[in-house]
Amino acid sequence: MAPGVPAGRFVIGVAPGVPAGLRDAPTHSCLPGTASSTSATDRRVVMSATLPPHPPSARSPVPSLDSVTTIRADGSRPFLYPSDSHGRFTTARRWSAYLLIAVYLALPWIPVNGYPAVFLDIAERRFHLFGVTLAAQDLWLLFFLITGVGFALIFVTALLGRVWCGWACPHTVFLDHVYRWIERWIDGDAPQRRALAAAPVGFKKLVKRITKHALYFLVSAVIAHLFLAYFVSIPEVWSMVRADPLQHWGAFVFMMVATGTLHFNFAWFREQLCIVLCPYGRMQSAMIDDHTLVIGYDWMRGEPRGKRHAPTHAVAAQFRAPALTEGLPPGPSTTPGDCVDCFRCVHVCPTGIDIRQGLQLECIGCTACIDACDDVMTRLHRPKGLIRYASQNAFSGKPTRWFRPRTILYAVLLAIGAGVAGTALSTVRPANLSVTRITGAPYIVDVASVRNQFFVRLVNKRNEPVALQLQITDVPAGVRQNGFTAPIEIQPLGEIVQPLVLQQPRHDYTGPFHFAIQVRDARNTFTLSRALEFLGPEARLLREEEAEAARGTK
Repeated sequence: MAPGVPAGRFVIGVAPGVPAGLRDAPTHSCLPGTASSTSATDRRVVMSATLPPHPPSARSPVPSLDSVTTIRADGSRPFLYPSDSHGRFTTARRWSAYLLIAVYLALPWIPVNGYPAVFLDIAERRFHLFGVTLAAQDLWLLFFLITGVGFALIFVTALLGRVWCGWACPHTVFLDHVYRWIERWIDGDAPQRRALAAAPVGFKKLVKRITKHALYFLVSAVIAHLFLAYFVSIPEVWSMVRADPLQHWGAFVFMMVATGTLHFNFAWFREQLCIVLCPYGRMQSAMIDDHTLVIGYDWMRGEPRGKRHAPTHAVAAQFRAPALTEGLPPGPSTTPGDCVDCFRCVHVCPTGIDIRQGLQLECIGCTACIDACDDVMTRLHRPKGLIRYASQNAFSGKPTRWFRPRTILYAVLLAIGAGVAGTALSTVRPANLSVTRITGAPYIVDVASVRNQFFVRLVNKRNEPVALQLQITDVPAGVRQNGFTAPIEIQPLGEIVQPLVLQQPRHDYTGPFHFAIQVRDARNTFTLSRALEFLGPEARLLREEEAEAARGTK
């Protein structure tokens, strides 16, 4: 823990370039690869009490680095009512969210090769992914998918910070662009929602609350049912909906629990999921460095805060004091910066933080503060970008390096993983072959032959019938095959299990040997192969037994 940081409070990064005299104690940066102490030109400090505080107001909780904004001194949680923001990033995020929601809603409906684009048919152990069908034996390939997605997220975070949280996380997408839209439509803007929450229970408030939560529950049910459709298909979900719940009581209970959980999360828990449950915010300090693109406040340009036509506050004089101006741009001692201390960036934040206090784990990178600040700067005829996407080094006036050991290593590992995954996927065939030895004795010896018995399982992963021909290769002369002597036709997504018996005459038997089973389709488009071993006793023992039997007959 950095000096001067209260116990239990985790600060990821703070604004560079701020004079150390503004704080009681400088702190070490907790970002990997940064300097271990402050310097004249690059100081990192924890900002809180000595900066101009948020004026006490009933409008919103006061952001502080001593604790998360959504926890009061008594441990209770104040409910947040973030104001609306408008701007280029808000518009881009909205259209991005609509696209992601459309993809989520459409995938169970879009047919590809006769099945939904994504259909995880657990009951039949078939997994259809954009026309590729995987059997249960192919699930090992999911290792590459899961680890690839996780590692790609780490790589993107090292470059672009929490862009996933702000732009693509399902929780953020549905909360900001579905549930909050319903809330604004029914309860009004932030001041109206705050006033409604503080108002006594009456007919109008009761009607609004019932209407809002009814719509919340309806949307949650739709999301949950579509999630179930990924595993049982849309027609099956529709048949379950129309049938007696007792006929599908397991699915019914799952749907009720899932719907209730979604309703609870999006109606009440909200930002607490990001702050309390999701570990991603706490892990970002290990994934980012001073060159990572983050959302931050330009201290060099914004401080000291105040209105240019009004007297500056006491901190302005201290900020421009001669002893504290080392490393800062020159300027009159009473000239305020571009930040007018309007707190608009705080009012629009969905997690209630003040981005001017530095990068914090609660920041999900939603860009609402950027649009809010840009709107204020535009009205004041000042340049945009006081709050913007930039690296910590950029805010310090230093260059940002996109290609650095961390990102190069991640890119190389991703490329290697993609190559291995591509090679593994190339081994996937439209059918599957598995061979197991029949339970019991591994081999049988009778007066005429040595016999091995197997079960052969063939799975057709296509949506059309397929004719397969089985052939035994690399066997000695005299070995006879019983079973699979003719082509076998397997129905779409069907499978068969049949015995296969191999026999070798005793007089030709010379000991165990290796052989292969090959399966080809009628059009010879693919070949499946399994290497096996024909088991039996030592040939010498059979010869001794035959010699002893011959002597006994004389």
